[in-house]
Amino acid sequence: MNYIAHLQKDKQLATILGDDVHELVLHKNIPIKLMASIMSQQLSTKVAAVIFKRFLEIYGGDEPTSQQVLDTPFDTLRSIGLSNNKVRYIQNLAAFCIEHNITDTKLLAMGNEEIIALLVQIKGVGQWTVEMLLMFSLGREDVFALDDLGIQQGMEKLFNLDIANKKLLKAKMLELSEPWKPYRSYACLHLWRWKDDK
Repeated sequence: MNYIAHLQKDKQLATILGDDVHELVLHKNIPIKLMASIMSQQLSTKVAAVIFKRFLEIYGGDEPTSQQVLDTPFDTLRSIGLSNNKVRYIQNLAAFCIEHNITDTKLLAMGNEEIIALLVQIKGVGQWTVEMLLMFSLGREDVFALDDLGIQQGMEKLFNLDIANKKLLKAKMLELSEPWKPYRSYACLHLWRWKDDK
């Protein structure tokens, strides 16, 4: 895959790339993927998977439309283990998707920055959540998760950065990531895996 050769130009990053090639996959039904990421906030991967499975069971195991989610009683969504806030966020998201006609086709035609600007208007959806969506649901190759703690810690270790001053740290991270374009998503994937293996 051509991204490896490109990222290997960064001698420091090259030390952690290894032989594993990551692939980013395009998924369908992006609004539901966004709901899943809201459900999973501050939960372990295992617990998040259980809650999402219960969510799908409400709709007979199928992924619902935004309208179906909006029509689902608050208490039904609450009963699968979601907090009041998360239920409200999911309902806000469903209403927003209907109001703005958010479909896979519409999102696929938009640039990363446009998608971030559109979706962060939804209460409960921050920039990090949209960046994860861009990477893991829309398969975008050039997303740099600047605010992700794992990326910050990984780059701090790999490039021997000072994490004390967040503003300076982020400026340095952006500077270091510049040569990784247009494959910054892959750099993030390798940084996460390397940090977790340490």
